[in-house]
Order: sequence, then C-alpha cells, then structure tokens
Amino acid sequence: MVQTLMSELTKARTEAIESRSEPPKSKAFNSFQIAQAQFDKVAEYLGLDPATRDLLRYPLREYHFAIPVRMDDGSTKIFRGFRVQHNDARGPGKGGIRFHPQETVDTVRALAMWMTWKCAVVDIPLGGAKGGVICDPHNLSAHEQEQICRGWVRQVARNVGPISDVPAPDVMTNAQHMLWILDEFEHMNGGHYPGFITGKPVEMGGSQGRTEATGYGVVFTLREALKELGIKPENTTASVQGFGNVAQYAIELYHRLGGCVVAVCCWDQADQCSYTYRKREGVDLPQLLSITDRFGGIDKAKATKLGYEILPGEAWIEQEVDILVPAAIENQLTANNVGRISPKVRIIAEGANGPTTPDADVEIRKRGILLIPDFLANAGGVTCSYFEQVQSNMNYFWEKDEVLGKLDVKMTAAYYAVSELARHENLYMRDAAYAIAIGRVAKACHERGWV
Repeated sequence: MVQTLMSELTKARTEAIESRSEPPKSKAFNSFQIAQAQFDKVAEYLGLDPATRDLLRYPLREYHFAIPVRMDDGSTKIFRGFRVQHNDARGPGKGGIRFHPQETVDTVRALAMWMTWKCAVVDIPLGGAKGGVICDPHNLSAHEQEQICRGWVRQVARNVGPISDVPAPDVMTNAQHMLWILDEFEHMNGGHYPGFITGKPVEMGGSQGRTEATGYGVVFTLREALKELGIKPENTTASVQGFGNVAQYAIELYHRLGGCVVAVCCWDQADQCSYTYRKREGVDLPQLLSITDRFGGIDKAKATKLGYEILPGEAWIEQEVDILVPAAIENQLTANNVGRISPKVRIIAEGANGPTTPDADVEIRKRGILLIPDFLANAGGVTCSYFEQVQSNMNYFWEKDEVLGKLDVKMTAAYYAVSELARHENLYMRDAAYAIAIGRVAKACHERGWV
C-alpha cells in the first residue's frame, strides 16, 4: 500500500506540474505558494486528514511590527519586521533572521515552513520559524544595524525565548547581530539566557564548527551522493552560485575531498547585478577570499587581474561540470533556464533555500540528475544550531572535532534515509525528503491531540 501511494505521489506531482502552462511573466514569484504546493502534493498522497493539512500548510503564529530607529544623521526611520512560527509540535521554533531590502512576509512564511521540514528530516527536536527585517545593511552603519537588532527583539520578546523560539543568523546577518539581540533580550529579562540565540561568537557561548556547518553539511550529503553513483570526488568539477558563508565552506571542504570548483557566481553591489567568475583550471579559494567583502561580493577588477573570466550572472548554470551548487537565494533554477544545464551535470546540491521551482524540478528529474533537496542538503546549519542550543543550556561545550563529527553522523544518516526511500519507492529525492519530514510532523501533531 505504501509503495502504491508513494508511486502515485510522484506520478501525480509530475503530471500536475507538466500540465501547467508557463505562468504569466507579470506574476511575481511567491516562495510561500511554492512551499504550499510542495506540501499539498505530498499531503494528499500521504493521506493526511483535512484538519492536519489545514494546520500544516499555514503558520501557527506570525508577528508583523514596526521598528523605529534613530539614524546617525538624527532622523528617525521606521523599519518593518516579521517573525513567523510555522509549527512547534516537535520542539521550540528554530530559524534565522534575515536582513534584506526585498524581504516579504511570504518569503518568511515559506522559509519558516521549510525550517519545520528541515528539522524533521534530520530528526532533531525543533520546529520551524523565521524572521526578517526589510532593510539593506550595505547602506547602514554598525550603530544603525545594532538599533534594528535591539528593536526587533523588543517587539517580539514575549513570544520568543530559549524554550519557545530560538533565532539565528541568516541572509546578511551574523554573529554580531545575534549578540546584540541576545544582550537586549537578557537585559529585558534580567538574567543570562545563552540558549536563546544560536550563531553566537564562540567566546560568548557559540559552538565550535557552527560557522562551517551549513557548507560542510552540503558537502557531507554530496559526498554520499557521489558514493552512491560510484564517482570519486577527485574526478569531479563543480560550479557554485553564491560566495557567502555557505558557499565558501562548501568549496573549502569539497576541495579537501579532491574536487575542483571552476566557477562561482556572486552579487556585485556597485553594479547591482551578479557575475560569474570562472577559472577553468580551478578557482583559488584563499585568493578569492582575499578580494571578497564581508557580504560575499568579489572585487571584479582585482579578479580580472588574477586571471578570472568575468561572465554574466547566470553563466554558472551552463558550465560543463559534474555538480551544480546553488548556494545563494531562492528561485534560481526555473523553467526558463533549466534547459541550459550541461548534459554533463550529474548532481545538484541545493545549498540555498528554495533555489529550484517545481517546473524546473520536472526537467531535472526527467534528465536523471540526482538532486539533493535544500531542506536536506543545507540542514547542517540548523543541526549545528541545535548542538549549540544544547551546549548553551548545559553550559558545557564540545571541541570542534566532536561537533563536526556529530554533524557528519546526523547528515549522513538523514541522507541515506531519504535516498533509501527514494530508491525503494522510485521517488524523486525531494518528494522522499518531504514524505519523511511531513510524516514526522503530522505524527507529532496527532500525538499531541492538536488534530
């Protein structure tokens, strides 16, 4: 019966996507609609009852608020902030806080939902949440960013905490931002609560290995995928989109395994567009890092002098490599560009959240490319955040090798659980990961008596 249901899941999902015409060009991409569509297909064929479906396809709670900030020039500016708590049936909410000028509540809702599935697929006792502020840190001083951080937590302090909802860094936020948020929260509550925030500086209760965790997690799953395909890492090449924390550490570990990255793509703040930096013999990671700003932007002029070809932003997709690693933002592999993927590509490892649209998924599956879905591939970050939370609450900290060893065990186990189900039931990897994650969360909701 299970085999029949899971086979029907894949068939129905594929047929539903293939039957759709291309959406109108004027229609804006909506991450939350994508997240709900992915959930709906799996929920239907897992046989979830209507109440459970209604509960899980929307957030349990969400908060919208204004953050007044006195700017350095003496003016006052109002920033808009969000915190979305999708589901906490399996444990406290967990999810980062993003600073982005194009942030929307629907993006935050989608990311909160994906966090629920991410925690469940790697089987850690946490739920999904996400936060955001509409702002551009490129144009804000450190003092102004600090005021936004402190103002954000003042607005939601009654609804977050070490046993209810634990934030972390995300796009354009870092350990310093988290420390400002923690300090404000502790000041308000009159005590020390290091388990409230993860992604903290190591000397202030952070975990060894947390900085590397997301990128390393991507490569741990990639390593196992290569084993399954009988391919040695040293015989592979890769193209990477993004050059922030995730991409940098993924490249570092992939290089240590013997692989060769020939192209990286990143945003150019001055030109307000992205470029792909290619060196056919392989990029030199330390060299690139020496000409990269704190947001992961590579200095184009210096890269040219170092012998890198400067190509259009989307050129990373069409490189003749074995592996593609989208590790930047959502909606990057679409029906419009998936046909540009080289026939040589064998694996796509999604380091970013939601980089592939359902329309692109159909083509990727048709071509037999092994896709490691985002909420499995990039779950190393939240897994290590869970380790940090445990250590902070115990006030006892592990050495780096122990943290990364535990991370490797968790990521490898999660990969093989998804891969085994996908292979046994002839499922696309994304569908198999969703089936495991949604099943675990639905079971927790039922056992609690919520539905």
